[in-house]
Amino acid sequence: MSHGDQAPTAAEKLVIRNIGLMLSGDLKQPILDADTLVVAGGRIAAIGFAGDLDTAGATEVIDARGSAVVPGLIDNHVHPVAGDWTPRQNQLGWIESCLHGGVTTMVSAGEVHTPGRPRDLVGLKALAIAAQRSFANFRPGGMKILAGAPVLEHGLVEADFRELAEAGVTLIGEVGLGGVKDGPTGRQMVAWARRYGMTSMTHTGGPSLPGSGRIGAEVVLEVDADIVAHVNGGPTALPDAEIRQVCEQGTRALEIVHNGNLRTGLFVLDIAKARGELERVVLGTDAPAGSGVQPLGILRTITMLASLGGVRPEVAFCFATGNAADVRGLADRGVIAEGRAADLVFMDQAMGGAGEGFLDSIAKGNLPGIGMVMVDGVARTGRSRNTPPAGRVPEIVAGS
Repeated sequence: MSHGDQAPTAAEKLVIRNIGLMLSGDLKQPILDADTLVVAGGRIAAIGFAGDLDTAGATEVIDARGSAVVPGLIDNHVHPVAGDWTPRQNQLGWIESCLHGGVTTMVSAGEVHTPGRPRDLVGLKALAIAAQRSFANFRPGGMKILAGAPVLEHGLVEADFRELAEAGVTLIGEVGLGGVKDGPTGRQMVAWARRYGMTSMTHTGGPSLPGSGRIGAEVVLEVDADIVAHVNGGPTALPDAEIRQVCEQGTRALEIVHNGNLRTGLFVLDIAKARGELERVVLGTDAPAGSGVQPLGILRTITMLASLGGVRPEVAFCFATGNAADVRGLADRGVIAEGRAADLVFMDQAMGGAGEGFLDSIAKGNLPGIGMVMVDGVARTGRSRNTPPAGRVPEIVAGS
């Protein structure tokens, strides 16, 4: 299904067997010692070895055929507008295409590209609520989209954040993309948002579009948003001294984006490693942007950090799964664990490339191939149209 509101029904009991490698998404134990998953009603019911689990009575069976299974990837930074269209690139189908890159959840950093975006407070709140409602109901290809991230303007008061939260809005767009660009105002509004359970971000770096401004280390630290958005620049990065200041004096999540400065991203990763704070690292694409839409943007960033940044691939996957889920309070996804949504990506080493197996090929800089993407226990894609072909591809051998 590429568009529409109705999701296919998950199998009553799904068994996934012959898994060659299982990545958990959890930094504390990134590789699970298991070869089988049991899914019931779209959620993971059991993890272990086939001989130890109750696999009888399955209404659907998938043979992973030795491929790796990882949690669905979370893109922590996108800018949706209306449906599966982006005015920034005048492009259709970009969200569904990202599903073929292994992304099963997207989080809005603000619907800032909306043509004629209202800046008055009534229009600002109306746009946020409409975006939240729209993308809660519309899931291109099955993608889960958290949208409705108001771009902060002067004049907002605590009651406005309470109203937004009561309406279902859970996000705040990047501080600095709208009229609010100073530390004291941003900090007050972020505190109000946090009081009502909303997560927040701070634009970091040079201006990214007309109306935005340079947000340096001093403002980022004073605002104290939950996430330092595109700490490696969106796309223009701050000087290294300011980056180090943000990383070492702050405690919030550090977001490395595909559309940023790769050298600075590696610099941030080095600081996080040295400080033993890899749990702070999350990934986004910051798409759609001037450099386009990258359906493989999250997967490419994982590969680049693993091959150039001195972290193991299974750890790099955690940045775009469990870490992001923790920061955003998404307790129902991001990790392969009992009770979590069965948002799963089946991957293998791409055909014809360097490396001895899935993890080694990524460590050597090659993108993996995707053989299937599953959302809530339902296979939404077969072999990806965007990745290189996977060496091993799962097969549905019984049931739907």
